[in-house]
Amino acid sequence: MNAKILDPCCGSRMMHFDRQNENVVYGDIRTESHILCDGRSLEVAPDIEMDFRNMPFNDSQFNLVVFDPPHLVKASKQSWLALKYGKLNEDWREDIQKGFAECFRVLATGGVLIFKWNETQIKVSEILELTDQKPVFGHISGKRANTHWITFMKLEGL
Repeated sequence: MNAKILDPCCGSRMMHFDRQNENVVYGDIRTESHILCDGRSLEVAPDIEMDFRNMPFNDSQFNLVVFDPPHLVKASKQSWLALKYGKLNEDWREDIQKGFAECFRVLATGGVLIFKWNETQIKVSEILELTDQKPVFGHISGKRANTHWITFMKLEGL
């Protein structure tokens, strides 16, 4: 595997311009298809079915990691939001903490981690407490300005 970019929570690859990019390893904990309430088809088809809390990759294997974990705690299992974005477990703090640790483990020194978080249900400040890494910069987007794009860089010795 020569890809240098990892998306460990790819879902339906919505954020990717090229959803078949050979430079990206698309991972997710689920493989499934659904017809949403508006009739659209939703396909979650990762290259590798995996758990972002325990990734099957070598240390420092990737130059870029895009970490967009589920952000919902309150949603019915079959709601279109849960189907599209996934849903967090009750122990979501531990899950996100492990996810950050794994992302930084597989990220090469000098590599970049892009973290995406929608704070509709959980504030981004609560999430950033779950890693000892400090973000370099970020950007807020979305209709309600509640989606955060946060950039980290793995520096020497971290």
